Parts: sequence; C-alpha cells; structure tokens
Amino acid sequence: MSNVRLFLGTIIIAIALFAQFYKKKFPENRDFLILCIVLYIVFNVLLQLIIFTKEKNAILFTYPPADSFTSTGLVVSSKLPRFSDMYSLVIASSDPKSISANQPAQFTKNVTRFTKDGVLVGGLFWKDVEALINEYQREPKKRK
Repeated sequence: MSNVRLFLGTIIIAIALFAQFYKKKFPENRDFLILCIVLYIVFNVLLQLIIFTKEKNAILFTYPPADSFTSTGLVVSSKLPRFSDMYSLVIASSDPKSISANQPAQFTKNVTRFTKDGVLVGGLFWKDVEALINEYQREPKKRK
C-alpha cells in the first residue's frame, strides 16, 4: 500500500511541476493549466480516499513476525481524541478475518508522562508498549 501512495504522490508532484514550468505563459496555457488543476485534484482525492479507507489511524504496518506461525502482519494504531489527555495504542492483525489473527490488544494511558522540560519519559512508554506486544502475542485461552 505504501508503494501505491508513493506512486500517487509522485504523479501529483509531476502534475504540479508540469503546470509550473510549462513553456507557454498564462493566457496561452489556460487550457493546460485547467487540465493540470483537475488532474491534481483527482489524484489528491484518490490518495486521501486510500488513506481514509485503508489506513484509518494506523501509524505502522508490519510483515508477519519471523518467529510466529501467523501469516498476517500487524497494524499499530494510535488515537488521541481532541481535548483529551488519554492516549490509546492498539496492536491488531492486518487481516482480522484470517484464521491465524489474534484478538487486538489495546492500552489507554494518560499522556502526562513528561518531565518538567516537556520531554516524554521514554522508558515508561516503552515498558507499556512491550507489555502490549506481549499481550497481543499471548495464545488465546481454549474453551473446554
């Protein structure tokens, strides 16, 4: 998916460069500029639709873990609602319908773990992330 996004971004940049550096001046290149503007808008809307529908709040997509029997990668998502100090981090399977997908693991913590200088206390955050990864990788309990 990231290759598709990069390709669309490259097309968008190329359209903008063609519009900027076209050989003719404004009154003569009016139709060409209109075409470039329309194409720029179309490709940007397409890129935003891909981001909105496929990625949602995802900040990281991974391949399946090397030492795992699962065939799906992971999606790490984050959420910080507006006017809230509660931050959520979620680890889930990239294909939740897969038979090898585990249940999503999530934690919600307060974001006020900063020093007096406004620096995040990374050690505490990484401990929470490692616990979240361990929770996700844990085998589900089997019912009798």
